[in-house]
Amino acid sequence: MTNVRELLSKSKYDQVEAILKTAGRIGDSAGMEVYAVGGLVRDLLMSKILNDIDIMTVGEGIPFAKQLAGKLGVKKIVPFEKFGTALIPHKPVQIEVASARRETYEGNSRKPAEVTYTDLNGDLARRDFTINAMAMDIRPKQFGDLYDPFGGISDLKNSLIRTPLDPDETFSDDPLRIMRAAYFVSKLDFIIEKDCRQSMKKQASRLKIVSWERIRDEFLKILSTKKPSVGLTILQETGVLEIVFPEIHVMYGMEQTSEWHHKDIFAHTLQVVDNTAQLSDKMELRFAALVHDIAKPDTRRINDEKGYTFHGHDAVGEQMLNKVARRLKLSNKLTDYLKKLTLLHLRPIALVKSEVTDSAVRRLMIAAEDDLDDLLTLCRADITTKNPNRVKRYMKNFEIVEEKMADVV
Repeated sequence: MTNVRELLSKSKYDQVEAILKTAGRIGDSAGMEVYAVGGLVRDLLMSKILNDIDIMTVGEGIPFAKQLAGKLGVKKIVPFEKFGTALIPHKPVQIEVASARRETYEGNSRKPAEVTYTDLNGDLARRDFTINAMAMDIRPKQFGDLYDPFGGISDLKNSLIRTPLDPDETFSDDPLRIMRAAYFVSKLDFIIEKDCRQSMKKQASRLKIVSWERIRDEFLKILSTKKPSVGLTILQETGVLEIVFPEIHVMYGMEQTSEWHHKDIFAHTLQVVDNTAQLSDKMELRFAALVHDIAKPDTRRINDEKGYTFHGHDAVGEQMLNKVARRLKLSNKLTDYLKKLTLLHLRPIALVKSEVTDSAVRRLMIAAEDDLDDLLTLCRADITTKNPNRVKRYMKNFEIVEEKMADVV
């Protein structure tokens, strides 16, 4: 059996190791099997920072969580009795304790019809992907022993996303795992195993039984990755985007030939999102990049001289975002931010005209308010032409815009 005790000896893991050893001693004293599981094991094997600790007990998890919290000086836990789980609000590392369990579902519901306690293998089998279906024993004598019944280590080495069980069963139990696969590919730069990808397409329609809040949160996680276009492309290819974000899906294959942009609105939009991701870690700004041209499909017209035009897509897009916000349960603050940047995203470049007045510059600055820097970042990211001379010219124009703004301050 593989033992990964040495991986935890790095100084960056000192606090995590101490917590795991404390938990292991509690389990050992109670004669209970206790393991670190899920993302902690995956990230440890990849030498990544560990921000969360997932502990699984073969037995009652909530009483165990209370004991662990007491040892760590945490006065209260957040229990979830139905699932035998509990959160321990411990800073800076969040801790979750869960009883080893198996869940069964009815056909058109994401709520488990039955939750039963099980053993280590039974718990790992119900997890989303093999890279998350590994466990590390944390009891004193067995500390560091790694259990990998579904080949997670091999899949990590081969950069592969694969399900522990038949993918149809895994995705049917929780359809949100389809989006989670896209997230991990985008985050880790992995690929999806062939049968797994086919099942994602087959099961995509079951996302309709998942709450919009969960869909929204998973979508935002994809936007927060280093290269969001990777995950978004998978959502498009598997039919997910058509269900969760039809306004973006309809851009696919829609030409917008002009000197400014790619032929395809979808490809252009994804490039803007990636450009923005290179310039900013701010999720809200990346979201704005995704939706800034949301009204182009509805406003597209053909002009014999200019090619395709999209007159008014900024204002129409602003209004379309009300419907998007209701569906995805977005906060008022985020909705207002997205609407503002969508409405204003064409205006900065108009300021390069020499005859533009100081008052026009001030009006834009007042309209953008505290989001002016984000607006300018979005406008820079919106330059996706492959012509280096055009890029140089557009960037020079933005310097002129910034000079005009500096002059009127």
